[in-house]
Amino acid sequence: MIAPSSPAGAAAPGAAVLRVPRYLIRVPMLLWHAMIHLPITLLLLTPITRNWRWGEEPFQHRVIRAWQAGLMRVFGFRLRRAGTPLEGATMFVANHVGWVDISMLHSQRMMGFVAKDEISRWPLIGWLAARAQTIYHRRGSTESLGGVLGEMVRRLQRGDSVGVFPEGGTRGGGELGPFHARIFTAAVDAGVPVQPVALIYGEHGSAQQVVAFGKRESFAANFIRLLGEPTRTATVHFLEPIPAGAEEGRRRIAELSRTRILDAMHG
Repeated sequence: MIAPSSPAGAAAPGAAVLRVPRYLIRVPMLLWHAMIHLPITLLLLTPITRNWRWGEEPFQHRVIRAWQAGLMRVFGFRLRRAGTPLEGATMFVANHVGWVDISMLHSQRMMGFVAKDEISRWPLIGWLAARAQTIYHRRGSTESLGGVLGEMVRRLQRGDSVGVFPEGGTRGGGELGPFHARIFTAAVDAGVPVQPVALIYGEHGSAQQVVAFGKRESFAANFIRLLGEPTRTATVHFLEPIPAGAEEGRRRIAELSRTRILDAMHG
């Protein structure tokens, strides 16, 4: 089950001293990943490579996944995967802990995310998100949500996958909020399956609150803090999918998705 975790920013005696060698190692790694690996990645994402395949996977998807997995490693996360992501057009829905969720999911399966529009202004992450075909949504805007749902349906119908955080925002890592049913309308209208995904940081979820944004913590502060955190496991658990079809109804799909993620987090 989810183990208690310390609030963001809390540190045991001597922990601050241990952060120094981590920064000395990881800052150069991050610079290398951003200044060397990223340009190489972008050079491989050209019209020439658009139709290339790497086994059963598009070559460009494999390249993006490799870069995102590398970023997770720079931050000290050791990735594990349980279950298998569906192939083809799928709506993936996951619990939302922090900004690393997108990189964590992208390391396993390519998908276009629905994300708050503030992310577009985040350094590096926002720039990358735009190139990963992120669909931006303005919180509290019914008009924006309508446009997002329409774009999701179009992408799903043409065979692409989308990723959604149905809680609508992060909650400090200490709880799983209610899932907004309306966002599931896109899966029902497009007739595609929904696959719940549990994102678990640390052994038995011991680092959920550490990874999450602290109270009034900015993206930059969270980014720098996580760069100095100890090495941890990060598990992406792809759960039993909910088949396509309107018979379940969007509210029922939302409830099933939340229940399966909650069970995995406490398993």
